[in-house]
Amino acid sequence: MALSRAERFVVLLLRLVSRACLALLGLLPAPAPSRAASPAPARAVPPPRSALLLLPARELAHRLRLRQVRGGEVGLCGLCVALGSRLVVRADRPAPRRCSQVKCIEVVEAYIERIREVNPLINAVVKDRFEEALQEARQVDQLLAEGRTDDSLEKYPFLGVPFTVKEAFSLHGMPNTSGLVKRRCVIAATDAIVVGRMKQAGAIPLGVTNCSELCMWFESSNKVYGRTNNPYNLQHIAGGSSGGEGSVLAAACSVIGVGSDVGGSIRMPAFFNGVFGHKPTTGVVPNDGQFPIAQGVRRSFLCTGPMCRYAEDLEPMLRVMAGPEVHKLKLDENVSLEKIKFFCMDHDGGSMFVYPVEKEILQAQKKVVEHLESDLGVQVQRVSIHKMKYSFQIWSAMMSSQDSDGTEAQCFTELLGDHGKPVWPLWELLKWLVGMSSHTLPAIALGLTEKVMKLSPSLNAKLVSMGKSLQTEMETLLGTDGVLLYPPHPTVAPRHHHPICMPFNFAYTAIFNVLGLPVTQCPLGLSSEGLPLGIQLVAASYNDRLTLAVARYLEEAFGGWVPPGKA
Repeated sequence: MALSRAERFVVLLLRLVSRACLALLGLLPAPAPSRAASPAPARAVPPPRSALLLLPARELAHRLRLRQVRGGEVGLCGLCVALGSRLVVRADRPAPRRCSQVKCIEVVEAYIERIREVNPLINAVVKDRFEEALQEARQVDQLLAEGRTDDSLEKYPFLGVPFTVKEAFSLHGMPNTSGLVKRRCVIAATDAIVVGRMKQAGAIPLGVTNCSELCMWFESSNKVYGRTNNPYNLQHIAGGSSGGEGSVLAAACSVIGVGSDVGGSIRMPAFFNGVFGHKPTTGVVPNDGQFPIAQGVRRSFLCTGPMCRYAEDLEPMLRVMAGPEVHKLKLDENVSLEKIKFFCMDHDGGSMFVYPVEKEILQAQKKVVEHLESDLGVQVQRVSIHKMKYSFQIWSAMMSSQDSDGTEAQCFTELLGDHGKPVWPLWELLKWLVGMSSHTLPAIALGLTEKVMKLSPSLNAKLVSMGKSLQTEMETLLGTDGVLLYPPHPTVAPRHHHPICMPFNFAYTAIFNVLGLPVTQCPLGLSSEGLPLGIQLVAASYNDRLTLAVARYLEEAFGGWVPPGKA
């Protein structure tokens, strides 16, 4: 589908405006976080020192269940014996040793100390609940001391494990603003369903993390909490909208976290921060309890999912989050990597809306292909899916389309008004230029873009039809045993404000939301600049187990998460 002259004009105009805005931003001071000190001159956060911060959630849960042997004698724990060989290989994890029982209070204290150490630099945790977390840790230790949890591994898979939650989700007693100034005083009275399920699984929430305004931009910065920084380089973005989660996980301030994704809001932060993130098959994990909540057709595009530092934690988190719907994913079925049909696509085909994929990202993907072929003996098939070139247009059209019952998606300008009068974006832009708007520039720009997209109903209808055709094509290609390798973004984590000049690059992740496909974001080490590299793993609907299995494999092959500040 060729771009019309009007579309080409809009693209060129937006690029000129974005570059002009970037020039203006260069003259303005960076927004100061409301509760964190000014960033230090350091390039990256210091590496974690406590060994407790370097254990996956699943290992932590096992270690917390260990009992000190009689008479205070210290013996080689079963977990160390079982995982010894792998722990020796992984330099960033503790080697097997003779260890006494790990207490939950020690784990929580270690994470609290780490947050206090680096949060003034990254501004990721925007509200903590440390006192409550310490009290809950003592309760866990008491339960374990009394021997009341011997058979509770299945019921409480994350007993005593600290976790963090994107501020857009309700966590009882915590703010729930989604970065909107008008909601500054909103305090959650209940837990979102997934948050409640994590707590019921024994996990202990440490606090809530920053996001972009109304979760609709890929830099986590707002007028309520300020800006979140990338722990590998504080001058670069942490991504959005789950940027606080990506940053807090990469900085070893948390080990698992709750995120949401309507255009890449789990996967972009996971990529930019070198951690794992999974966008499940649509409709498996409930979205209830977050703001803004999707309405109309967007209910089929918004996904809630796990974010974590270690691939082995993705599946148990997904089981807890999905609850009774987890049976749809058939996670208990064995996955044979040698029998997976691998496909590879290096870029979207050359859309004029997005930047070309950087060389180092392509090289990282090439290394994955070569490793799969040499180690597993598989043949990775290169594909060129023509419709992917129109990813941004398809996503935009489908996001603004009507539901099957004729219900229209809520306008972004209405969400900005938060049950009041819809915001007038042109007026807000004028106010922003003189420093009087309570909204961020990306939010205002999205309101303007939304108006433009509604000017051509016939074109939008064609794009929606193209999206449905692309969904069928992808499902047919991948089948029940296929995995697609695809770049997560055209660039590594950009510098602060620079996304304004590349506003449509999120199309590399967004397209899979409207297609409803499961995607796992997997880290692949660091670039020459010391910023994370990564890859998206895509499967057909309800085949999440395939991408999760490949993510575990690639973690072993390429090292997974790399602690920041090591160099």
